[in-house]
Amino acid sequence: MSENKVDLKKILSVSGHSSLFAFVGKTKSGVIVENINDKKRTVFGESAKVSSLSDISVFTNTEEISLITVLEKIKEKEGGKIVGIEVKKVAPEILKKYFEEILPDYDRDRLYVSHMKKILDWYNQLQINDMLDFEKDNATEDIKNDE
Repeated sequence: MSENKVDLKKILSVSGHSSLFAFVGKTKSGVIVENINDKKRTVFGESAKVSSLSDISVFTNTEEISLITVLEKIKEKEGGKIVGIEVKKVAPEILKKYFEEILPDYDRDRLYVSHMKKILDWYNQLQINDMLDFEKDNATEDIKNDE
């Protein structure tokens, strides 16, 4: 395992952008981020919808499962390699079957195919950038305590 564990609190998704971003710092009017793929820095203003991956959960029929748990299940299924299906073009039935394998009781009414594609795309981005070794610390609790 890598000594450099990834803190999902610092990996961000920005609405309208398919890439993931690493938090760099704050400005008076927003946040400075770095695209994890091309390493280009950008500033997103206060109006941008920015979400930390540690704040994202997946609905099951009984509870919400943290995204980190889902990503780890994908990593286990894929043996640490990228997802072997073409995420953007795959048929919805194949995605649903894939999620049934990694999360058998996922909520079929609240987890949409678009969410599945996004999660698998994020997984692939993190895998390609060697960022799948996560810090294990009640990330959501830490975020709430910081506010």
